[in-house]
Amino acid sequence: MPNRRSLMCLAALAAPSLFGQAPPPTPAETLATAKRHLQDWRRSIQAELMDDWGQRARYRDANARLRAPRPGEDRVVFLGDSITDIWDLAASFPGRPYVNRGISGQTTGQMLLRFQQDVVALRPRAVVILAGTNDIAGNTGPIALEDIEANLASMADLAVANGIRPVLCTVLPVHNDTEASRDYFVTRPLDRIQALDQWIRSYCARKGLDLADLHAATVDGRGQLKRALAEDGLHPNAAGFAALAPVVEAALRRALAR
Repeated sequence: MPNRRSLMCLAALAAPSLFGQAPPPTPAETLATAKRHLQDWRRSIQAELMDDWGQRARYRDANARLRAPRPGEDRVVFLGDSITDIWDLAASFPGRPYVNRGISGQTTGQMLLRFQQDVVALRPRAVVILAGTNDIAGNTGPIALEDIEANLASMADLAVANGIRPVLCTVLPVHNDTEASRDYFVTRPLDRIQALDQWIRSYCARKGLDLADLHAATVDGRGQLKRALAEDGLHPNAAGFAALAPVVEAALRRALAR
């Protein structure tokens, strides 16, 4: 008959969660947690979005203070979500008259709503549009890929109609290599990102628009975001933005040379 010590050893082997590290969550548990976090985030901004769904007030004062572009100035507006919002454009593009109009958490529908005041009214020569990851995540509710595509096409059409050269960016992949990346990974399926990016590439080719293929510049052999480019699996770190900047700059050179 096993003694007390051997029973305790057997119990430790049979139930490591009691004596060591708990087992990782299952995919279903991870998805449920991500959905709870998204619901919490929605509740946290519900009052603001009820008053101003497109968050047009975010840059209202900054837009009013922004001087008109000088003759020959290659002003560029960067329109996007948190990836744009946290991008230090002055560090990535020193000396360039680039204007950041990113808002964290936004979807393409919200950007389309504020396109007139945050892009057209600023009279840039070009606009860099990086959007779609939060649509895929469902930040403002479920949405079909066709509707994301329609919003992107509408923004490009508005730019062209106002003499602004649009540069469309493909959506970055995400990775699942850290605990912080779990929510982003399960709410942004790689196949949906790839499908949207393929449409963006095709649309730019059909319309003769300039493309900044950020997905191609950041994807690894697994089809995920390169681990070294983002700690949380979504938002680029310094190395990540260093990978994005030359791709965007090359696309802007093409656009501004037209």
